[in-house]
Amino acid sequence: MKRFYQSIAVVLGLVLLLFVAVRIDRTAGAQGFTPPPSHAVDPNAKPGTPGVFTDFKGEAPGNVHHITANDLPDPYATKSSAVFSRPVPRGDAWPQAPAGFKVELYAESLKGDDGKPVSPRTIITAPNGDFFVAAQNQGEVLVFRTGPDGKMAQMQVFASKLNLPFGLAFYPAGPNPKYLYVGDTNAILRFPYANGDMKASAEPETVVPDLPAGPNHFSRGVAFSLDGKKMFIAVGSHTNVTDIDTDKSEFHRADILVADPDGKNLDVYATGIRNGSGVAVNPTTGELWTSVNERDELGDNIPPDYITHVQAGGFYGWPWYYTGGHPDPRFPGKHPELKDKAIVPDVLMEPHNASLNITFYEGKQFPKQFKGQLFGAEHGSWNRSVRTGYEVIMAPMKDGHATGEYQDFLTGFVTSAGECWGRPVGVTVASDGSLMVTDDGSNSIWRVTYAKK
Repeated sequence: MKRFYQSIAVVLGLVLLLFVAVRIDRTAGAQGFTPPPSHAVDPNAKPGTPGVFTDFKGEAPGNVHHITANDLPDPYATKSSAVFSRPVPRGDAWPQAPAGFKVELYAESLKGDDGKPVSPRTIITAPNGDFFVAAQNQGEVLVFRTGPDGKMAQMQVFASKLNLPFGLAFYPAGPNPKYLYVGDTNAILRFPYANGDMKASAEPETVVPDLPAGPNHFSRGVAFSLDGKKMFIAVGSHTNVTDIDTDKSEFHRADILVADPDGKNLDVYATGIRNGSGVAVNPTTGELWTSVNERDELGDNIPPDYITHVQAGGFYGWPWYYTGGHPDPRFPGKHPELKDKAIVPDVLMEPHNASLNITFYEGKQFPKQFKGQLFGAEHGSWNRSVRTGYEVIMAPMKDGHATGEYQDFLTGFVTSAGECWGRPVGVTVASDGSLMVTDDGSNSIWRVTYAKK
């Protein structure tokens, strides 16, 4: 009898460990987790264009990728897989950048005052050069001040006791913003801010209350139009896919919302965007851009994640369609009137990349061909048999518009054995023109500089 109870205890312990592991992966990622269904591979499914899709073994600085809507396989051409992202120790691994660039550790193995690890997520640059970082799992916004050696000299908690802060934006634009806006999971808050502040001087004002909160896709991006009259809020879906005709939990989800900076006149700006947590405004064109995690459980190479400019009133497919008018097989015959309205995104990424924050390079340190280009952090896949993502990419722009290609810029976050040690989340341009990258796999911040010759 004693052995029987010991066996039961062991089984229960293993179940608990599995639950905790799944919850950690779900919290650390941008995509909510649902166990993949047991759909069999369809032997008649079109496999997709050979050589177009890749994985971490095909990612290297400077490699160019171009996926189009015509390259996609049919649903269930491969089984839905689950390869989770539990980072291993970094050891002596180091991110790789194109020739002429140097990668340095700005801050590593971050820990709070309580000694617990701090996971850096979104990062933005203040006018005085400080970096503001959302420590999402800790419910804090941190400030980093740089020393003369280019590394972190000071870390201060600007605000705490938040829920799951992610989006960060200063307002108004320019050298003297008055507020720091924070996209918490259930509200948009704003803190009074004066240049150089490292701690909030007052409690926040709730600008947009009662945003739909978790448990899945809990990151809320926030950005402002160039004229400062519009505030954009990204709200991810509650589910992977669902019939939103009947599932009312998706109200004001899988959308980008728009409001006045004071939160008034809240409305829907664009729909069908499953999880567009990363948002930014193109300083050249004034267009809103977003970085989107598409749906899961249709196979390795379908559908692509994407980065795109967002049209006012635009429909981007979820849940009925993806990548334009490709129907989701889980909703046969639903809403045929929307097929031709579903927009094909500008830049199609590797499927399941978990594309997160984006920024436009407006610095002066990098070579002139980088001016105006878009950088994106790819957090890394789980719903794929071989890892993809775990990198920073550059999406080339021509006259402010995407070419459709993207290039690997910062890679090497996956070992040759296929284990990830780092997971890029945030990107921002420092006041000296460096590119700063947060990594919540190793709890570090990386600094990429160009070595002028």
